[in-house]
Amino acid sequence: MSIKVLIVGGVAGGASAATRARRLSEEAEIILFERGEYVSFANCGLPYFIGNEIKDRNALIVTQPELLRDRFNIDVRTMAEVIDIDREAKQATILDHTTGQEYEEGYDKLILSPGGQPIKPPFKGIDLDTVFTLWTIPDSDKIKAYIETKQPRSAVVIGGGFIGLEMAENLKELGLEVTIVEMLDQVLPPLDYEMVSLVQLNLKRHGIKLHLSDAVDSFEKIDGQTIVRTKSGAELATDMVILSIGVRPNNELAKKAGLELGQRGGVITDETMMTSDPNIYAAGDVIEVTDYVNEQPAMIPLAGPANKQGRIAADNVFGKNSVYKGTQGSAIVKVFDQTVAMTGNSEKTLQRLEIPYLTAYTNNGSHASYYPGAQHMDIKLLFAPGDGKILGAQIVGMDGADKRIDVLATAIRAKMTVFDLEELELAYAPPFSSAKDPVNMAGFVASNMLKGDLDTINWNQVDDIDPASQVLLDVRDGFEVNVQGVIAEGMHIPLNQLRSRLNELDKSKTYIIYCVVGQRGYIAYRMLVQNGFKAKNLNGGYNIYFAAKNG
Repeated sequence: MSIKVLIVGGVAGGASAATRARRLSEEAEIILFERGEYVSFANCGLPYFIGNEIKDRNALIVTQPELLRDRFNIDVRTMAEVIDIDREAKQATILDHTTGQEYEEGYDKLILSPGGQPIKPPFKGIDLDTVFTLWTIPDSDKIKAYIETKQPRSAVVIGGGFIGLEMAENLKELGLEVTIVEMLDQVLPPLDYEMVSLVQLNLKRHGIKLHLSDAVDSFEKIDGQTIVRTKSGAELATDMVILSIGVRPNNELAKKAGLELGQRGGVITDETMMTSDPNIYAAGDVIEVTDYVNEQPAMIPLAGPANKQGRIAADNVFGKNSVYKGTQGSAIVKVFDQTVAMTGNSEKTLQRLEIPYLTAYTNNGSHASYYPGAQHMDIKLLFAPGDGKILGAQIVGMDGADKRIDVLATAIRAKMTVFDLEELELAYAPPFSSAKDPVNMAGFVASNMLKGDLDTINWNQVDDIDPASQVLLDVRDGFEVNVQGVIAEGMHIPLNQLRSRLNELDKSKTYIIYCVVGQRGYIAYRMLVQNGFKAKNLNGGYNIYFAAKNG
């Protein structure tokens, strides 16, 4: 098809759109504009380049402009910013940052994928030379050069999101003392509080200081140090600051062109990635997406969806009739020796949207316990109370957490239920898994709840139990109680003694059972209810409760 296609933005969505467009048409004229110096670079790898985990800077550059020109016959123009679009004339105005000149370029179809950029609020001192943001390769060059030349001993990371945590880890590995300042009461805002508490305990174990529930007010340089002042009045002296408080869509061009925007500023598209102008498509961090689980508008800036959206936009430019079915927010981050992952909706999101849900927690090994090196992972599964449809999942673990979140992400995409998780036949050999995989185990627990075989109480309900009618029953072994402590005053009967000591229990009371992670509590629960006692099992056991109270 002999048409002229302009693509604005040369990273994830734009580069995918450009190469897909060429694979669909040898005749089309394709021009890719990128206002920066690089196209298709690995911005997710930038923190690891700064931390020397990735040593070769060139490894961050996924595709060179020359390759796009030679292999795909794409006219790549870097340092070229599209600053205006005349939709009626179907003409774009481009500013060449190398020459300072402006020129026009006509189009038949235009794909908008300018991405996002770090949020920089108008704090006093925001432009100090010790305050950095990280989004591009030049940003990482700047930070790396500062560390190598100034040899800072401390850093404050503003914002505890994915990039903030990755930067905190890498700066710590370089030997800096690191403090994270986060305005919310937890890091990793997309995850639920009790799961993040497991992460926060790990951050503290690795020497990261957490300053939570406090927002930044200003920055100031005094005697060679940067003072981070917060709304609470705290003053944190540091050698450098990394600002990582979120991303906003680069929507200025779309707004100027009069394209329809959503409430959060994202460009609105239909399922074909078409904007309110039938000749303009959009993809990536600039667009508003539909949440795959709750079907509400959302802003979810992730590289995977951006690449898929760019491909779909190109398909539809050339009449392929492809559709994008929504984003479910699958994400993963390394936090020192820990893996933290999520997919679908969090409990917070479900509560906000008033969507009914149930929660199941499990803790199982990454592979068979008798094979060396097994590491436990905590899984939180959110599911519908009626049919058991999977709504979301979060995992905090080490080895093997990544493949389990991918299985659960696939299950959500396939609209599977917790009953399907019970039946999944997953690869098993002792070095890799168990005969009952952690995903199966999550399905078993959730299914037991729906079938009426298990009644639970969650960590945030324990402190409100009525001592007149409810009794905490600890079924851990004695050494565990001595090492870990107890939740509160109650009864302690190790599980292996419980059957012979049922006569010590009162059938007029409800027993709130807990063990370390919930598995022995479930066995105790089944024993009690089948012997005429009333009981509930603490979901996730002592571990989840302790983390939520101490993280």
